Amino acid sequence: MEHQIFNKFVRFIEARLSPGGEFGLHLTLGLALLLVSGAIFGDLAEDVMGKEAITVLDLQVAHWFHAHAFEPLTSFMLAVSWLHTGFGMAVMVAALGWHFWRVKARYWLLALLVAVPTGAALNVALKYYFQRTRPVFDEPLVTLATYSFPSGHAAASTVFYGLLASYLVIARPHWHVRLGTAVGCSLMVLLVAFSRVYLGAHFMSDVLAGMAESVAWLAICITAISTLRRRREGRTV
Repeated sequence: MEHQIFNKFVRFIEARLSPGGEFGLHLTLGLALLLVSGAIFGDLAEDVMGKEAITVLDLQVAHWFHAHAFEPLTSFMLAVSWLHTGFGMAVMVAALGWHFWRVKARYWLLALLVAVPTGAALNVALKYYFQRTRPVFDEPLVTLATYSFPSGHAAASTVFYGLLASYLVIARPHWHVRLGTAVGCSLMVLLVAFSRVYLGAHFMSDVLAGMAESVAWLAICITAISTLRRRREGRTV
């Protein structure tokens, strides 16, 4: 009896780690990523709302960058931030969607159309739930009336570049292209997040939470659509 239970357990683990199948390795990795990023977001939210030590660090970092802002870095950060506003993101999403349509990557197109707008709606809902005020300065570089936690720019860039990196890592066979893609997309997300802290639009914990939020959401979207694709392909075999 114990031997049969052990064998079933081994088969279950093997199935979860298999690269094939609708409930294989992709689902395992997706759930793991969801749990880790969700836990990080939860810890950040709890610390911010409880006014723990991270809020003190937030203020110190925000005021340090504001006091040391200089040109031409400020103009560059404004450009980076503007590029990832609603209009800029819409242009990039449309361009990537057109590419997916052109190469007939219909499941990636579906992932893009699902993840981006729903991710934006989730971020707005979280902002209104937590209602954290933005950093305040006597002479601010930018002025925004919306809530601060989590950062919408960091969240949107994480969804977009995360999905782009996932697609290229899978679609391109050469390891140097995959590595370059992962590094390049990661640097873009970090640059956007840094621009928001530098400009005083967000606290450090805001951008960290925005990235964690979107990693979790992207894991859900990509895993769900990958499972749908595998299930449909399995039925046609």
